[in-house]
Amino acid sequence: MTLRTTLAGLALAIASLSAHAETIRVAIGTQDTTINCAAGGLLVRELNLLPKYLPHDGKYKDAQYDIQWKNFTSGAPLTNEMVADKLDFGAMADFPGSLNGVAHEAAGKRSLFISVLSGSIEGSGNGIVVPASSRVQSLAELKGQTISVPFASTAHGLLLRAIAAQGWDPDKDVTIIAQPPEVAGSALQAGKIAAHADFVPFAELFESRGIARKIYDGSQAKAPTFHGALVEADYAQKYPEIVEAYLRATYEANQLLAAEPEKYSELIEKVAGIPAEVNYLFHGPLGLQTRDLTWKPEYRQAVATAIDTLKLLKKADRGLNVEQFVDDRYIRAAFKAAGADYEAALKNYAQQPLTAKDALTGKTIDDARHVAQIWVRGEPRVRSYASAREALGELAKLKQQGKDIRAVYAQASDNGIKLLASQAWFVQGKDGALDAFLLKEQAERYAQSNGGEVRDFAGASQQALASR
Repeated sequence: MTLRTTLAGLALAIASLSAHAETIRVAIGTQDTTINCAAGGLLVRELNLLPKYLPHDGKYKDAQYDIQWKNFTSGAPLTNEMVADKLDFGAMADFPGSLNGVAHEAAGKRSLFISVLSGSIEGSGNGIVVPASSRVQSLAELKGQTISVPFASTAHGLLLRAIAAQGWDPDKDVTIIAQPPEVAGSALQAGKIAAHADFVPFAELFESRGIARKIYDGSQAKAPTFHGALVEADYAQKYPEIVEAYLRATYEANQLLAAEPEKYSELIEKVAGIPAEVNYLFHGPLGLQTRDLTWKPEYRQAVATAIDTLKLLKKADRGLNVEQFVDDRYIRAAFKAAGADYEAALKNYAQQPLTAKDALTGKTIDDARHVAQIWVRGEPRVRSYASAREALGELAKLKQQGKDIRAVYAQASDNGIKLLASQAWFVQGKDGALDAFLLKEQAERYAQSNGGEVRDFAGASQQALASR
């Protein structure tokens, strides 16, 4: 063996050792307060799920991992850091996620939308609120008024679609101003704006705090919306097994949320400050959104719609190839590695099911259409009732016993979305049954068609108690 051959072999061995022993960065940007990113961020981080799945064989033998987390309050600054090569992964909604793809393309790079984390094919999650003291009951009453919204957010897209549905000119018939949620809350309380449009979970958060009242839910627009995960394309090409590992961790986080929504709603509150009762509104059974990790056609369409809206707002000069941008290879691989059936999940459009017994009768609840729930502070599980009348009647009894009520939930009778019952409208039928609705006008239409009396939460509660 010649000296040259020996040196060449030694150099190859050193290079191989270096490759095996390299430190690989896994830098993830998340949005803790945007709670629908929880399965791709907060829970993965707090429960230390990612190290369980990172590879340590083959080319990753002896590899070291530098796991970095950075929290953001919105998608735009997260995108800036991805484009600047400071992050490898990011979690955000469809609208800013699409802007992420556009920004990468403008910089001569590529990002990939690799998974849905939570969503609604109907559009629930985004919403428009008015001050709690406002007399406004519907979007139609806001013509000529000032509405704020976080610009270039998924709520911005919703607001523009809602305005278009009214037949209004967004430049003439309303005044739209840019305002993040942390500023909007004070503006609503001070009466400086007539309404505010926002993304998960701020419409419901403002409701729960008594700051505002929701007058428009994204489901009225029938425009699919979701939050998902992105990765740098070059990173995914170099480390596909790490991308799969990250999605394995999100899959586990999603399963944990499904199994114990109260427990993990409490954890989200502890870390992000969003009240557990608001988290449960989204993550619990029959919640406002489904924690769906699959790329349903409706979510692909949401990306395409977002890209078109960005062009309308002059935030994008050209389109983005959705078929290349949305890449389901990695989530499919993660499902397979977890022993899960991706195709079955892709076809499943059901809400997170409620498996519970009636808190009064002990009977299994088979029909979720009229379900209502009460979360008593200090109790680890939310109490479920087969009907709103039953729940509201029991509510007075619980208060008489000195129980601290965290939240009361009801399912909307028209579209099945979960509501904070204290903000809902009810129709009392001739048989005494209570049907819940988000808006007064929806309740009034139902009453006109089916008979019955429209009541607010206080009135419905009084009637339920009287009928016991």
